[in-house]
Amino acid sequence: MSEIPARAAGPRRTPDEIVWQSSPPGSIYDYIKVAAFSIGPDGTVDQWSERAERLFGVCAEDVVGRDPVEAFVPPRLRGQGHRKLAEILDGREWTGIVPFRLPARQDPAARGTTLGEGPDPIAADKGPGGAEGGSGGAGSASGCLPAREGVAEIYVMPTRTEDGDPAAVCIAVDVRTLHGVETDLAASQAIFGQSPFGFVLFGTDLRIRRVNERFASVFGRPAAKHQGLGAGDYLVPAQRDRLEAALRHVLEKGGALNDLSLTGTPPGESQPRHWSLDLYRVHSGTGRPLGVAALATDVTRRQAAAREAASARRNLALLNEAGSRIGNSLDLETTARELLDVAVPGFCDLASVDLYQALLLGDEQAPGMADGSAELRRVAFASAVSDVLPFLRQRQGGGAAPGTGGPARPVPPVSTPPPPRTESSAATLRESPAEVSPEERMREWSASPAGPFTVGRPSAPGEGRRERGRPWYGYGPGPEEARRHGAGAGSVDVGAVHRYPSDSPRARVLRTARPELLPGTDGDLVQSTLAVPMVAHDKVVGLAQFARTKGSEPFGERDRSVATELATRAAVFIDNARLYRREHERALLLQRSLLPPGEPEAAGLDIACRYLPGNEATEVGGDWFDVIELPGHRTALVVGDVMGRGLRAAAAMGELRTAVRTLALLDLEPAEVLSHLDEIAQGLGSPQQTTRAARQDQDTDLAEVYLATCVYAVYDSVTRRCTFANAGHLPPVLLEPSGAHRPALLLDVPPGMPLGVGGEPFEEVTVELPEGALLALYTDGLVESRHQPLDEGLLAFRNALTDPGRSLEDICDQVLRRLDTHHGEDDIALLMARVQGLPEENVGDWTLPRDPQSVGKAREYTREQLAGWDLEALADTTELLVSELVTNALRYGDGEIRLRLLLDRSLVCEVWDEGLVQPRRRRAKDTDEGGRGLQLVGLLAASWGSRRTPHGKTVWFELGLPDGESSGVDATEALLSLF
Repeated sequence: MSEIPARAAGPRRTPDEIVWQSSPPGSIYDYIKVAAFSIGPDGTVDQWSERAERLFGVCAEDVVGRDPVEAFVPPRLRGQGHRKLAEILDGREWTGIVPFRLPARQDPAARGTTLGEGPDPIAADKGPGGAEGGSGGAGSASGCLPAREGVAEIYVMPTRTEDGDPAAVCIAVDVRTLHGVETDLAASQAIFGQSPFGFVLFGTDLRIRRVNERFASVFGRPAAKHQGLGAGDYLVPAQRDRLEAALRHVLEKGGALNDLSLTGTPPGESQPRHWSLDLYRVHSGTGRPLGVAALATDVTRRQAAAREAASARRNLALLNEAGSRIGNSLDLETTARELLDVAVPGFCDLASVDLYQALLLGDEQAPGMADGSAELRRVAFASAVSDVLPFLRQRQGGGAAPGTGGPARPVPPVSTPPPPRTESSAATLRESPAEVSPEERMREWSASPAGPFTVGRPSAPGEGRRERGRPWYGYGPGPEEARRHGAGAGSVDVGAVHRYPSDSPRARVLRTARPELLPGTDGDLVQSTLAVPMVAHDKVVGLAQFARTKGSEPFGERDRSVATELATRAAVFIDNARLYRREHERALLLQRSLLPPGEPEAAGLDIACRYLPGNEATEVGGDWFDVIELPGHRTALVVGDVMGRGLRAAAAMGELRTAVRTLALLDLEPAEVLSHLDEIAQGLGSPQQTTRAARQDQDTDLAEVYLATCVYAVYDSVTRRCTFANAGHLPPVLLEPSGAHRPALLLDVPPGMPLGVGGEPFEEVTVELPEGALLALYTDGLVESRHQPLDEGLLAFRNALTDPGRSLEDICDQVLRRLDTHHGEDDIALLMARVQGLPEENVGDWTLPRDPQSVGKAREYTREQLAGWDLEALADTTELLVSELVTNALRYGDGEIRLRLLLDRSLVCEVWDEGLVQPRRRRAKDTDEGGRGLQLVGLLAASWGSRRTPHGKTVWFELGLPDGESSGVDATEALLSLF
C-alpha cells in the first residue's frame, strides 16, 4: 500500500478505497528491498517471489526445490543454518540476521538479460567437476559477475500446507540497503533541520509539504503551521505569480532554476527582505516527480551592499561627469544649468539654483546676507517630473490648468505599472497591480518624450518650457507653507527674485553654510529636499536644492556628501563667472568711456562708426577708434587694437588713445605720431623704467609686454589728400564713387611693426581721395574669426561695400549683416568716412611778398573775402588778427608769406612762411611797447596755434561763425584789457 498523502489531490475517496488501493510505483519497498519466499515441508524452497528474484538475483526455476541453506548460506555457517531450519519446521517463529552468499552469475549487460534471466546461476557457481567456488577470474572472463556476500534480516513465520504439513513463510530485507536508507535519512534530517538556509518542499499542487526551522523562524510560526500554504500567503501578487510560474516550469521541465530573486516583508517587520531561491525537482526511487525543493538564501545584506557599491560607483561617475561638464563656460546661467544637467535625473528628480541678487549686481555687503534673508534670484531649474503635478492637481480638484484659462488636460492613462527606479527601494509588497500611485503615473509621464528638461533664464516668468510647446508650471509647498518655511525647489519661476524668511530652514542653511535635509509636506510629491549652500572662497554665493519625489530612494549621508561636492564645484565656477562678469563689465565700461561720445563730426567728412564688444564668454579686448579734429579743417582718423584681453588690455587701450589725442594735437606727422606711440607702448610693460636704454637692458617679462596695431590717417579737406601711417594693422579699404560694380580697394600702406616692438621706423603714404569716396578703417574682429580666414573675410568685406551713394549708417548696418559679426570671439570696431572736400568758393588763398605793405593787402583781402561769404560781422576781428600774424611773419619769419582763409563749420585763418622758429606767447610788461600780438590773438580767437610744415611753419587761428545770439568778444575791449 502506498503512503497516504497529507492532502490528497483529486476527488475524495472512502476509507476502504484508500486502504485497499493498489500500490503505485514509488512505494517504500522500492527503497528497503523487501522480498518474500516460502519453504515447504521438505525444507526446500517451494515459492520464490519476483522481489526475491531482484533481491538475490536468482530466478524462481533455479531456486524452487532447492535447499535454501545450501544455495545461499556460506559453507562455514551451513551447519547452524540447518539447525535453525529444523526448528522453524517444528513450528518455531524466528527473526534474525542471516549472512548470505550471492553466487556468481551471468552479467546481464553481456547477455542482454536482466537479473533472474538466463541459465542456472547455481550451476555457474560450481567449478569444473561440480566443485563450488569456481575461479572468479574465469567467471569474469566468461562474462559472469563474481560471487559476493550480503546480509539479510529474515522474518520466518511457521505455517502449514493444505495437507497439514509444517512449512514456513519468509520475509527478507537487505540489511545493507536498509542501513543506507537510515544513514541517508539521518543525514537528510541533519541537513534539513540544521541548515542555516531556508528549505521548502512544494508538492505537485504547489502547496508546501515541509519547511525547515530556519524558514519557519523567519516567518514567525511553527514549521507544521506552514504545511498546506501557498506562495500567495507570503508574497504580493506580482511576486507570487513569478514564484508559481518558476515552480511549474521546474515541475514540468525538470532541471534546476538558480538565483530566482524574490522580495517580501516578513510579519512584524517594516523593511522588505530579498531572497535568492534555487529550485530543483524531487523524484521518487522510480523517477516519479514528488514536488519541487527550494533552497532560500537571505541576500538582503548582500543586496544592500551591492546597492551601496552601485551607489558609490554611480556617485563617483556622477562626480567624474560633473568635473567634465561643469565650468565649461564663464556664464553664470550656463554654469548653473550645467550643474542641474548633471544632477537631474541621475542624482535627483528636481533641482534648482538660487544666487544672491546683490552679488550678481556687484554688491558683496548687501543687508540680509548675514542671516540668509537677502534677495535671491532663481537662475536655473531642472525637473524630470514637473509636468505631471499640474495635471494631478487638476484631476483632484477638477480645475483648469493655471495660467491657461482652459480646461485641465487629463493625466495620461496608465495601463501597466511602470518599472521601478533602479535606485529606489521596493514598494509595499502587498500592493495590488491595479493600485497605481500618482508617483508611478508621474514616472511614466516623465519617461515620455516630454522627458526631463532644464530651464534657464526665460524671457518672462513661466516661459521656461515654451520650446516644448507647453507652458511651465512650478510646484512646491502651497502659499502658506512657502510663507512659513520658504519656497521649494519648483515654486519660483526662473529669473524671479525672491527671499526666504530669516527663520526658515533654507535661510538657516544660507546662514550657517551647512546642508540640511528638509522633509516634504503632506499632499506634495516631493519626498525630501537636500538644501545645500553654495560656498566659494569662504563666501556663500547661493543655494542649491536637490529633491526626490515620493517613491524614490531617500537621501542618505553619502548623497549629502555628493550634493555638497556638486554644489561646491559649481559654486567655485559660478563665483569665477561672477567675478569675470564683473571685470568684463568694468572693462567694457572703461572701454566705452574711452571711445568717442556720440556721433563724431569732421570737416569735409561724413562719419559713421560701429563698436561691437565680444560676448561674455570672451574678455573685453583692446579695440578702439577715434576721430580727432586738427587745425586747418583737417581730421585725424585712428583705429587700433591692443593685443590681449581683459581690464589690463582696456586700460592699455585707454593710455594709447590718450597719447594719440595728445600727439595729434601737437600737429605731428602720422609717422612721428606712431613713433612716439611705439615708445609709449614699450613703456607700458615696464612703468618703472623711464629711459629707452634702461628698457633695452631690462629682461622684460613677456606677459607684461603690450603690443598693439594702429593705423593713423590725417585727412585735409581742402586738398582731399589723406596721409596714412600703419603700425602692423590691416590696410584701409577705399570704395571709389564709380565703384558700385567693382569691389573696394585695399590701399597699399606699408604695414610696419606693431606698437611696442620698437626699432623700426614707420612710413607714410599720401593718397588723394576722390569726392564721394568711402574710406573704411576696421579691426580684425570684423574680417577674421575661428570659422573665417582673414583672406576670405577681407574679400567678403570688400564685396559688402557696393553702393557708395547710400547713407553711411545703412552701409555700416549692411556690412555687419553680411559679415560674420556674431561669433563674439573678438571686439569689432568699424570707422567709415565719406569724402566731402571743401568747395573752392570756401577757400581763400593769397601769396604776399615780404614787404611791410603786405599787412595792408592782407587786411584788404580778408575784408573782401568775408564780404563775399556774408561774414561782415567778423571782419574787424579777423582783420586785426590777420595783421598781427602777417606782421609776426614779416618780423620773425623767412621767405614769402601765404595767407589762407577756410570756411566750413568755423572760420580758419592760416599764415604760412618759411621760418622754422615757432612763435611763443609771453606776457608783456606794462612798460613794453610790443609783445602783445599773440596775447591779442589768444583773447579774440576761439583757438590758435602753430605747426611745422615741410618748408617752414604755419600759424593759425579759428573763429566761430556768428549765430545771431552772441556778438563775440569786442576787439576794442580786448585791446584795452592788455594795458
